[in-house]
Amino acid sequence: MNSACRTPPTNLFNEPPPLQPSISRRTWWTTSPSVRNSSNTINNSLAAATSTGGTSNKKAGRIGDSPIIGAGTYANNATCAVSCTGDGEYFIRAAVAHEISALMEHREMKLQQAAQAALDNAKKLGGEGGLIAIDKNGAMALPFNTNGMYRGYVDPAGKFVVEIYR
Repeated sequence: MNSACRTPPTNLFNEPPPLQPSISRRTWWTTSPSVRNSSNTINNSLAAATSTGGTSNKKAGRIGDSPIIGAGTYANNATCAVSCTGDGEYFIRAAVAHEISALMEHREMKLQQAAQAALDNAKKLGGEGGLIAIDKNGAMALPFNTNGMYRGYVDPAGKFVVEIYR
């Protein structure tokens, strides 16, 4: 057992360990090989988590937007939780995830309007992608400026919704 990540060791010739499902009360979204999650947790705090599979043929040393708070991931209990996917360099330059929260807080925009404005700003710089966000009241936004984006959520009635295209 690897004590650093508490998973059994694997190799290319053995079966991988079983998936450990991540449960959030309000919303989830995955894009293979990336996994992204914004959630309204049981204690009514907002949280965002972003993991990435990276970019194919990337330059050595490249860092994407996922690990940078404010670029690809951001949460603020006063506004929203956001997780982004796409051309990381542009999401970093536009601070997309934080910008959504700032637009909500300082311009009093609704989540959908703020998310679209921040994504449009990244697009003006040349970036394509999308995001999933949830606000402090449970409203969700899932905008994207590509042909499709794997996304899913659980609606207030408990129905699982999974979509790729518009």
